[in-house]
Amino acid sequence: MENIFSELILNFKPITVYALIGESGTGKSFRSKLLAEEHGIHAIIDDGLLIIDEKIVAGHSAKREKTYMGAVRAALFDDKEQRDDVAKAFKKSKLKKILLLGTSEKMVTKIAMRLQLPQPSKIIRIEDIASKEDIEKAVKSRQVEGKHVIPVPSIEVQKSYPQIFSNSIHDFFSKKKSLKNLKGNSGKMIEKSIVQPEFSKKGRIEISEAALTQMVMHCVQECSPDVKIKKISIKTNVRGYRLFVTIDVPFGTQLTGKVHKLQQYIIDKIETFTGILIEEVSIIIDKITKTDNPPEKSMEEVSKLEMMKRTLARTHKDK
Repeated sequence: MENIFSELILNFKPITVYALIGESGTGKSFRSKLLAEEHGIHAIIDDGLLIIDEKIVAGHSAKREKTYMGAVRAALFDDKEQRDDVAKAFKKSKLKKILLLGTSEKMVTKIAMRLQLPQPSKIIRIEDIASKEDIEKAVKSRQVEGKHVIPVPSIEVQKSYPQIFSNSIHDFFSKKKSLKNLKGNSGKMIEKSIVQPEFSKKGRIEISEAALTQMVMHCVQECSPDVKIKKISIKTNVRGYRLFVTIDVPFGTQLTGKVHKLQQYIIDKIETFTGILIEEVSIIIDKITKTDNPPEKSMEEVSKLEMMKRTLARTHKDK
């Protein structure tokens, strides 16, 4: 398989990678084909699928998964067989441009890395090509009706995923009009498919806070056994999880280096094990603890450090 990817890297040198990002349900898939037409892009990566010229040619749709966590893993190409399938299709197609869809820069960066693609040279946000009203309408459709879009004709979805097919919609592309203000019926007609994923029928399944807390504690113990955890707080949004970890560290610790290492360790371990997206890890240092036998003249330095009680945090939204 290494030989395939080595050849693949050579083929990817001239390729230009675009990315369309926006929170889940804001209409990325709905508008992706129009955006691709505008930029002369023939290939789209969307929710685990490689779509070329309106045909599903490789991958596995995240919308076919029965659980939300399974859908996340499929969208991130967590499965080696799925990545290999796409790699072979890339090798045959000799693409010049490709559009990646994701909820954040972090997500499209990870997809590009896993598929051995160059990092996106142009990142477009859904707010740049859709009005506030259109985004709100799309979000409502997702939350209330559970409707998702795959940017291919209905015949493609019915052939590959008949269990989730619901309906089809049509758009008209006109180069004379911007995507944001597209209202006319002139130009090329583009068909897209509406589906209802298995996981949306049963409701979103998330990892429990208790389980995630245990994972964080385990990560800290593995990476920095001398660190004492005081508190763990977890916040969620449609894109992923934000973790806030309050700790005590022993005197003499190289704070910046340790905090960065601990943050990265938590993110890598949890994302690899669960497939969820960690949007942020903030390490809050509550206290610098004294050693049993502090070095001479160190107490003054310890006192200053305790008074500072510095909060070191790093956001990973653009990882």
